[in-house]
Amino acid sequence: MSGDHTPGDQDPGDDGWPIEGSKTEILLGDRIGATADLRIGCASVVFDAPRERVLLTQRTDNGLWCLPGGAMDPGESASEAAVREVLEETGLVVEVTRLVGIYSTPDRVTRYPDGNTVQYLALCFEAAVTGGELGLSDETIAADWFRFDEMATLEIMANHDERVHDALARHAEAVIK
Repeated sequence: MSGDHTPGDQDPGDDGWPIEGSKTEILLGDRIGATADLRIGCASVVFDAPRERVLLTQRTDNGLWCLPGGAMDPGESASEAAVREVLEETGLVVEVTRLVGIYSTPDRVTRYPDGNTVQYLALCFEAAVTGGELGLSDETIAADWFRFDEMATLEIMANHDERVHDALARHAEAVIK
């Protein structure tokens, strides 16, 4: 599969491009999604109580920071998937409070080390912590709360900062992008 790599996808090889198959990669290209499987992803923007910081996790598979989230499993609702993913990745129990937005693009796919290539239809929710203790999982090497100005210093997954800004804007309706 051909496509452009986004910065920070993974460690560069001798030619400066990511080493194929070593980490999860984000590939860009005109309608590259037509070459991939379609998957529904659910992520959560979780703010601290005063809405001054947001919860981010650092991924084991590529080292990038992101919102807690992942693929929806058969037999669960989108909000159940969002709650499950936050718990699995951070140890925190959350309650979904609203849909922030629906995000999709046919021009970006995710290629995993096992060769699976996926175009995501991503649903982003806002969620509030109701219990649990912040911790790590086999999918995360770090999890922490960050002020919005601190987020600018992190290598963040494509479009996750946009989702945080959309949540902060508190649009009357969910955004569709």
